[in-house]
Parts: sequence; structure tokens; C-alpha cells
Amino acid sequence: MKFGKDLVSGIDRRWTPWKSIDDPSPGEYVAFMDTNGFPQLRELKGSVSFLRLGPWNGITFNGMPNHGRNSILTHEFIFNDKEVFYRYALVNSSAVVSRVIVTPEGSFLRMNWINRTQEWFLYLNVYMDMCSRYGVCGPYGKCNVNNSPTCSCMEGFVPRNPDEWSASVWSSGCRRKTPLNCPNGDGFRVFKNVKVPDTRHSWYNRNMTLTECGAACERNCSCIAYSTIDITKGNGCLMWFDDLMDVRTVDDSQDLYVRMAISDLTVTSEPGSTSKRSSNKKRSTIVVVVSLSSSLVMVILILGILYAWSKKKRPLVKIPEEPVQTIDEEYSMEDQEDDTELTSFSLSKIWKYTNDFANDNKLGEGGFGPVYKGVLEDGCEIAVKRMSETSRQGILEFKNELKFIAKLQHRNLVKLLGYCIQGDESMLIYEYMPNKSLDLFIFDKIRSLKLDWSTRFDIIHGIARGLLYLHHDSRFKIVHRDLKASNILLDDEMNPKISDFGLARMFREHENEANTNNVVGTLGYISPEYAVDGTYSEKSDVFSFGVLVLEIVSGKKNRGFSHEKDSDNLLAHAWRLYEEGMTLELLSSHMRDLCVDYEVLRAIHIGLLCVQHYAKDRPTMSSVVSMFDQDGELPRPKHPAFFAEGSLPKVNPVSINDVTITTLEPR
Repeated sequence: MKFGKDLVSGIDRRWTPWKSIDDPSPGEYVAFMDTNGFPQLRELKGSVSFLRLGPWNGITFNGMPNHGRNSILTHEFIFNDKEVFYRYALVNSSAVVSRVIVTPEGSFLRMNWINRTQEWFLYLNVYMDMCSRYGVCGPYGKCNVNNSPTCSCMEGFVPRNPDEWSASVWSSGCRRKTPLNCPNGDGFRVFKNVKVPDTRHSWYNRNMTLTECGAACERNCSCIAYSTIDITKGNGCLMWFDDLMDVRTVDDSQDLYVRMAISDLTVTSEPGSTSKRSSNKKRSTIVVVVSLSSSLVMVILILGILYAWSKKKRPLVKIPEEPVQTIDEEYSMEDQEDDTELTSFSLSKIWKYTNDFANDNKLGEGGFGPVYKGVLEDGCEIAVKRMSETSRQGILEFKNELKFIAKLQHRNLVKLLGYCIQGDESMLIYEYMPNKSLDLFIFDKIRSLKLDWSTRFDIIHGIARGLLYLHHDSRFKIVHRDLKASNILLDDEMNPKISDFGLARMFREHENEANTNNVVGTLGYISPEYAVDGTYSEKSDVFSFGVLVLEIVSGKKNRGFSHEKDSDNLLAHAWRLYEEGMTLELLSSHMRDLCVDYEVLRAIHIGLLCVQHYAKDRPTMSSVVSMFDQDGELPRPKHPAFFAEGSLPKVNPVSINDVTITTLEPR
């Protein structure tokens, strides 16, 4: 029997149990082959993930221990351009009678007939312990039924909510002990014998070796973890770019390599966990042997106390004596002779404007560092971005922002007023945006009520015009590479302004795309060709814009999206509504009676055109602006990137508690 999906005809063979032992109508559970990312066997309870058996590893499904090797059954997994399916057969069909049951409670049972006793014997129960339940330990948690407590954080992670974990409520999962510092030196910890994480948003290549896979993951800063696909041959590459969910210990399973900060790559007593440090020159196993005599410990303690005392003796605020540097002295840039004149502020002035960087003036914090509100002598309000020591961005990004913003002037781009480079301090001074960023409005239940449809439509249009200027109308063709809701600032009249050009790249006149080994950006907004191959172009920004459009219309984040009728991301949900002729259902509910249906439908249609899987299919921003300004017919979009093609059928063949397969229609 085949279980899976025909990719040509679209036929999806699923298992659906009865509603109850005496009610043959379809129950609330459905088991299917999920082809979003690398194929894996999943089971839903309604629209919620209930059970995940994982991907095929060459022997069995990764989450089914010891299922692949037995004397009764042969297993086969077929995955090609035409179909993805699993099937099994009896080794000797005349000797053994065997059947699979999906119970009304969602358990998979394999029953064998025993002639001697004339009874069915339970041979295998897939759902047999609490670790079988999907994501019981949350993101970066690891489940082990032999441990007490059952859930623990993966090595290098700590509970996200310690109070809940102490009460054995683990669903919030874990967070990193130490933030990553890619590409300046992360490594990988090897977790042995685990069920690999949910592969729905994974990337795979079945021809790569494990060594090639590790090198590719190391180069891509968005890659969180990697593993092999086929454990029998040791080849194939699986990469994860999102939180690692639904990991458990499984005997005789496979290894998972998880990216860690170097400081967390130490020898651990946790079984099945080793460390592997990576660098551009060499990978080596870290072995830390610590042997300190008591006298050495005392010396270190004394030095530490003296150092702390000396720190206390220093003034709380110390302004460096170094002279203020100019862009010419420290940050020379291409085409500098054409740069717009910028004001160079002294550090003492910035301290004064921000009231010594008072916490009350702090507006927020991003990858660059904290942002403070300030007031100039003339009463003009400013925003000061101060690069922190722990900034995920560095001097190159600082130079980048100076280089680009100084040259760009448009009503939908944030205006740079000046900079400060003095001593160890590097700061950028912008015009102040009283309404802060777009994400604070569209994703907040209360603040979102302030944005009616007319305002949202104007914001979408303004962002489009700002991108058009970057791509086509400025003196330089610039790709932003980090367009997202938090990088759209709003002035006092809710006019949008694109900000944060630290990751932007300039293209020469005849260049259309570029490649990088250092993939940066924000998950949920990154285009597939950039995430996988490191290829970026103006079409990468178009993809991010499309995601933004759908987020503004719906009020929902693409990353982490969930819906009662399906469990896909926002792009797939919007696509399904479009295909079913229910596009307006995507609109945030509080605006449905106060909008212009034509504008909403057109905005969603344009958004779907922008998030198409292949870059060549996406429109340019000049075409996008024309689509908004004109009333002409729009081309039909193709399916979006990261789209899960599976959908729940209304009627499906089901296995009843007999050896036959029947399509049942209840009265």
C-alpha cells in the first residue's frame, strides 16, 4: 500500500481514523506525508501538530526506533520529481497476517495475527510515551523518557521560562546561553542518537556529503543546524534555519550538528553530546582540561577583586579625550566626492542631547545597538543609534549605513542628520520618528486599531515608492537586504520611512545579482534563493516587500504564523485563500467593514506576485508601483516560496478495523 503524495496528479494518500469505534465518520486526526521542506511523516489533531515520525533516514522514519529492521516487513521510501511515498510489504505474506490501525485517539498500531491463539497481537505502537507527543519540550528542548525530568534543554541552552520549567511546564522551550557571533567564530555541537528537528522549513540536498553540508552551514549565518539524510550511506544534507522543534533521544538514530557560540563549546557530561569548533582555517575538537592548584585559584581571585575595585574607582561617565574623527580620516568611502555633507557631532554634545543616555530616553534596541531620543539646542528632536560592544553588526555595517544614507534623499527613506566617531564610540544621528516602527502597530491588538485600511494602504504604497527609489531612481542601485516591519519607521503623520541600511549593498550599472557566503537578514523575510544559495538581487527586496504587504493586510507575522484551519506560514495561508476565492478573509477582522474591497484584493494579489518562489517570476518595484497606481488586469501569481502543498481532503480512503481498505460515507 502506498502512503504519500503524487506530485504530478496531486493525489494525497492519507490515513484518517474513525471518529470513534462505532462512528465511521472521519475523526479529528489525520496522518500524511508532509512535503514542505524535506518530506516527513506527520499527524495532525485538527490543525495542531500531534505526532511527527520524522524524515526517512535510509532505514526507517527517524523518530521510529528499531522499526526498520525486522524479519516480518520490508520498507520502501520513494522520493523523486513525480511522487513521495512510503510503502511496506510482508516478507512472506502467506506466513503472517499483519495490519496497521490508526485509532480514534491518533495512535498508530501494527497488529499481527496469531494462529495459535486466534487473536490479534500488538506488534508496534508508535505513540507509546510522552516524548512521542509533538514538541512537548518546546524549541531547543530535548525529550528523553529515561530521564527525570523528561525534558531538558539541549546543551548550550537554558529554560526560556525557569518558573514554568520548575513546575514541569516545558512548552516555552529554551534559549541560548550565549548569542551567536557569526561569522566571527561559532562552532557546532554534535548531538548523537536523536530524532532530528521538524523539517518543514528545512533545506536539503541529497547529493552533498556530510563534510560539504557542514561547510555550507558554517558559511551561512542563518543556518542553525545540519545533519545527514541517509545514515546507511552517510550522505545527503539537511539544514535548519529556524528554531529546532521536537527533538528527542532515539536509540540507533542519527547525529545532529547544532551551531553554538564558541564559549559554549566545552566538554560536557551530557551523554551523546560532543563539541566541534569551526573556523575559516581549521576545525578541531575542543578538549578542555582544567587543573588549577589552590594557590593559583587564590591569585586569580585576588586579581579579580583588585580589578573590580579599580573599576569602581573610575567615574561613571568618561568621555574619551581623542579628537572627533571625520569620515575622511577613518571611514573613507567609494565616490566620496559626491557624498552629501553630514554634520560631525562631538561625543560631549551627544551626551548632552540625550541627557547622558538616560534610560528614559531609550527608544529601543536592534542589531546595531540601543537607540536614544535626543533634543538639539534648537529644539529639534533626534534619534541616536549607538553601536554597542555586543552589536551583531560592526564597523563595516556602520560604514555601510554612512555610505548609503548620506547619498540617499527620498521622502520614504529615513533622513541621516550626522554621525559621531570618537574614541570607542560610533553613532549615527537620524531624524526622530515619533511613532517608532511599523511592527509596534500592526502586530499589537490595541495599537493596530489606530491603523485603518486607508492608512495601511498608504503605508504599503510609500514603502513601494521608497524601494523603487533605491532600485531604480537613485544615483546608485541599492539592495536593502533587511526589509522588515521593524525597519519601517513612521513619522507623526504615519508616513513610512525605510531605515537600517547596515546590510545594504550597492550594484554597479550592469550588475543584476551577487552572491555571498555570509547570508544575513531576518527569517520570515529572506527570499529562498538568498537563504539557500546566498544569491541576492533587487528581487530579494521584492520578496521581502511581498511578505510585508501580507503582514500589513492581515496583522499577522509570517514567522510563527498559525491558523485554526491549517498550520502553514502566512504566505501559504494567503495562497490558499486566494485559490479558494476567499482572499478578503486574510484582512484583519476589525477592518472588514471599513475598507475598499478592490484595494484590499489588489494589494494581496500584488503581495502574492512578490513572494513567488522563483526570482524571475517576481515583478520589479517599478512594475509594483505601476500596479498600485493603475487599474489594469494583474497576472496570475504562481505558488509562493516555502509553500506546503498538502491540504486536508474532504473525503479520504480510511482503514477500518479489518484487513480491507474502504471508502466510508457515514449516514
